[in-house]
Amino acid sequence: MCDDFTLEQEEVALKRMKLNRREFAALAGTVGGAGAIAAMTTAGNNAMAHGTGSMIGAMVSFPSEDGEADAFFVHPIGDEKHPAIILWPDIAGLREAYEMMAVNLASAGYAVLAMNQYYRDAKAPVLGSFMEWRTEEGRAKLRPMIDNLSSRAVMRDAVAAVAFLDAQDAVDTSRGIGSNGYCMGGPFTVYSTAAVPDRVKAAASFHGGGLVRDDEDSPHRLMQNTQASYLFAVAENDDERRPDDKTALREAADASGRPAEIEVYPAPHGWCTIDSPVYDKAEAERAWARMLVLFAGL
Repeated sequence: MCDDFTLEQEEVALKRMKLNRREFAALAGTVGGAGAIAAMTTAGNNAMAHGTGSMIGAMVSFPSEDGEADAFFVHPIGDEKHPAIILWPDIAGLREAYEMMAVNLASAGYAVLAMNQYYRDAKAPVLGSFMEWRTEEGRAKLRPMIDNLSSRAVMRDAVAAVAFLDAQDAVDTSRGIGSNGYCMGGPFTVYSTAAVPDRVKAAASFHGGGLVRDDEDSPHRLMQNTQASYLFAVAENDDERRPDDKTALREAADASGRPAEIEVYPAPHGWCTIDSPVYDKAEAERAWARMLVLFAGL
């Protein structure tokens, strides 16, 4: 997770870029700045502004059991239908960086719903950039919101997200739904597959935290209740701290009969998020390519 251990990795990255946190946050707070810091994770995505080129995207809202959820929905323009993807952002929540990542994924032929996991407390964006989470004010703002995100709450959100997607003209309901998530959102992908097992058929977790726990709702234990295939892309520093987690994930996947690709990437926690100071373009692109292979089977 995004704790003091990963904070050290970010400090090293900022020193390498000769930026302080305030300067990096100012750059990452704009589309142009985020693009200057880190190129998008796949080639050929030049039209990133919402509703330009062949993509159309907008903020949407829909009912959930816990209130009115909001999210960013984007898909290719035209009459063709597409497999749907639920995107779960990292701990800093839905913001411009994740809208850009949703557009990027949509350009590969998907209808993508990037969730605001904090909708119970505030509409997105709650924070403008990942670096705001590292401030005392950002942490104080998010802590009570994080407390509302139990596994069961997220599963209810997944049910609502699937219902929204299945009602959209752009979504091919004859295909399964995928889910991808980052950091905090990593376990949310598994919750999604367990919440609606007959619809959510693939999940990709990137530097996800809390995938192996002792409680009954631990993601690795929920896999037995799913019909999905999985990609677990693990950060090297997360693996250093919890080296047995990848083994527990493998054993759980095998016992559940679920296909799972589990790999430790030579990159630090947060390497796939484009406004993170530890973004690693080469390894992010490699993980992204593996996700596209996974989603091709929907």
